[in-house]
Amino acid sequence: MALSNTIATHPPKRVWLAPLIYLLSGGALLGLSTNLAKFAGEMQLSALAFLFWSITGAALILLAVSALRGHLPPISLRSVEYYSVSALLGVAGSNLIFFSAIPHVGAGFVALIITLPPLLTYIGALLLKIEKFQFIRAAGVMSALLGAITLAANKLSSPDANHLWILIALAGPVLLAIGNIYRTLRWPAGVSSGALAPGMLIAAVVILLGIGFLPGFSLRVPTQHHLPIMLIALQALVFAGQFFLLFLLQKSGGPVFLSLLGSVGAVVGVPVAIFLQGEAAPEGLLLGIVLIGTGIFLLNIGKANPLHRNDKIKNNPTKINQT
Repeated sequence: MALSNTIATHPPKRVWLAPLIYLLSGGALLGLSTNLAKFAGEMQLSALAFLFWSITGAALILLAVSALRGHLPPISLRSVEYYSVSALLGVAGSNLIFFSAIPHVGAGFVALIITLPPLLTYIGALLLKIEKFQFIRAAGVMSALLGAITLAANKLSSPDANHLWILIALAGPVLLAIGNIYRTLRWPAGVSSGALAPGMLIAAVVILLGIGFLPGFSLRVPTQHHLPIMLIALQALVFAGQFFLLFLLQKSGGPVFLSLLGSVGAVVGVPVAIFLQGEAAPEGLLLGIVLIGTGIFLLNIGKANPLHRNDKIKNNPTKINQT
């Protein structure tokens, strides 16, 4: 039985390097994305329209890259299911919640709550026996979670806090955590990450297009000036890089390590919201960042190849190739 592509192509002493690079790069793009969504709202560009057109652009970019590399998304019942569920959980549903909440709770807060999936993902991975308990990794997840709680608690206690939108926004991390586990368990056998990413984004475009026909929603883009179109183009590039790196990280790092994307995104997104968008700095920001950074470090040094240790999954080559 063959080991995963990551283990086969990276020297043993550096097996951690590629996932770490994917994590830091993808997290930085995620942090940038939340701030671009706030700019879009200030330009009277609805969350749905901004998300739909930028995801469409990202899908076209990744589809073109896949075509040039000869790895077009496969079309089968299994792959279509994978694209659709992954798109609903990790792209259309979660991002529509986040982008809609930003005008009400701020880009900084949304960047913070995206750090919450690690604990949810870790618990789910333990329950489904995708991951075996390791004290160092558990400590890393808890440290990152404590960092997020430290930052988010101050937002919730603020006298002008919009509690309804805060609760709505908190549903986003739940979808992300479920998506992290789903993509690992249902990764189609023999399909590269470069082929899965555009397939998922194309499915997200279809879902968002359907939402656009519902009452109260619109895909219209203001055409009075070019800034909205330029912002959509920039977000499309960010999404293309973000979701391409997401699948690379999913395959090389596993679902729990992947869930730390939000923690890195917060470290990038919160300062951008403060210094470039004029949002107030959350109390406890420094402590929160230290705890989140410690969590990333502990999860990295305790990184395991969990799927290889589960006998039930070992007997399924489809799942072996995900790690």
